[in-house]
Amino acid sequence: MSPFPYRLVATDLDGTLLRPDETVSRRTRDALAGATEAGAAHIVVTGRSVPWTRHILEDLGYEGLAVCGQGAQVYHAGEHRLLTSVTLDRQLAGLALAKLEAEVGPLALAASRDGLDGEVLVGAGYRVQDGPLPYLPLDDVAQLWSAPLNKVYIQHPELDDDALAATARRVVGGLVDVVMAGAGVVELLPLGLTKATGLSLAARRLGVKAAETIAFGDMPNDIPMFAWARHGVAMANAHDDLKSVADEVTAASDEDGIALTLERLLSR
Repeated sequence: MSPFPYRLVATDLDGTLLRPDETVSRRTRDALAGATEAGAAHIVVTGRSVPWTRHILEDLGYEGLAVCGQGAQVYHAGEHRLLTSVTLDRQLAGLALAKLEAEVGPLALAASRDGLDGEVLVGAGYRVQDGPLPYLPLDDVAQLWSAPLNKVYIQHPELDDDALAATARRVVGGLVDVVMAGAGVVELLPLGLTKATGLSLAARRLGVKAAETIAFGDMPNDIPMFAWARHGVAMANAHDDLKSVADEVTAASDEDGIALTLERLLSR
């Protein structure tokens, strides 16, 4: 049997490692354990901030590094501490929102505050996905700027996610980065920040190179991670933009796509 060909397995969470009910199957857990027993590290790379990720890591018994907040946070799960954290320039973000609303009209807003316990603030009209993730209502938009932020979420009453993200890139792409991270999730980030930014920092701490990395994802915000890694695997349920740059497409997140790929590699 040939050795496992990668030293790092990077997995997105939503739509990738997680099934629709936000659980990880036993088969996928076993496949990841097999990869780690073969000498590879596993790093979760997610758009979620640490407070929205921690319970999943605890359920997995995960004690290594995790990349959260679209690359803004490198979190040591075993030590419960942030190793790096990048915040959004609030003055630039406010200018970007003003310019974008001048173009498309009023937006529904939410924001993720920085830190291990940073709250997610949700404004009027913002559609929150069903589930257990905690958030605070945003009664006054001025509250948005009262503490350091990792990101701002935007929604539009008429434009779909792709159209909103494309318009935002055109109008304010020189001020902030814009990513589409899931259904109803378009985000404004610090300029130049991507999942690849955080993943490269985490990999460096582990002494692992991009050429030794396989990455799994499902949305356009995973494109930089695929560009950084040696091999990018899109889920069957992935956005077409990610599939177009993937090295391969595996089964959907609820059909153990990660496990299928890792089992194949482990059995060579």
